[in-house]
Amino acid sequence: MNSVVDISWSVLALFFSLLVIPLLISQHYKLKIGNEIIASVARMTVQLLMVGFYLQYLFQLNSLAINALWLLLMTLIGASAIVGKARLPKKALLLPVTIALTAGLFPMLAIISVLVIQPQPLYSAQYMIPLAGMLLGNSMSGNIVALQNVFTALDERKSEYEAAISLGASPKYATLPFAQDAMRRSLAPTLATMSTTGLVTLPGMMTGQILGGASPLVAIKYQILIMVAILVMMSLSVMLSLQLAIKKCINSEGRVLVKIKSAN
Repeated sequence: MNSVVDISWSVLALFFSLLVIPLLISQHYKLKIGNEIIASVARMTVQLLMVGFYLQYLFQLNSLAINALWLLLMTLIGASAIVGKARLPKKALLLPVTIALTAGLFPMLAIISVLVIQPQPLYSAQYMIPLAGMLLGNSMSGNIVALQNVFTALDERKSEYEAAISLGASPKYATLPFAQDAMRRSLAPTLATMSTTGLVTLPGMMTGQILGGASPLVAIKYQILIMVAILVMMSLSVMLSLQLAIKKCINSEGRVLVKIKSAN
């Protein structure tokens, strides 16, 4: 296989001019997201550049303690982003969501490293950090959808919830229909992606490996591995996020202690 073709910084900078398309669409339809688009792209670029230089150093250092600390930092930032995008109070939900992500991420990384890939050493940053990024990145969207749906349902279907509570149902039982619907909605995009992968879409990990010179069959095996891992971690983290959030934000009498913040 051929080695990866590099992209010059000047060409990459010129490619940024294409951002005028979403900016014009935002302006034409008065979406009012122009500033958010610019800020998001700027943050992404700066963060990726910083991470790129740092990962080069991290891969060379390959320290178990530093790798673990980096994974914990990734998990904490991911949890903060989930709660923020779900428009829920971080004070109440940051810890529950962090616990849910941690409980889903670390066992999955351990299984992949010890039983499947078996890198040397097992905590190799070259494998641990990218795999953690893909697992967390995909699980974030599922957790945002799940939390938003549950707390929106508690507000919009308040009478249904209060009727169940008044009849003696526990908060866990009264919120069960909302949690079930939230889990279905959060997993639906991943299941749809999996059902069309290979026919409609070529996922980023597989494409990146092929562009990097890997054999297509090797890339496919890694893609199957990561897609299964994403589904498992998302299912586990969404379930735990909902359980912990409901336990944290609804008291024993069934009173909901938090609400989704206004979009404004």
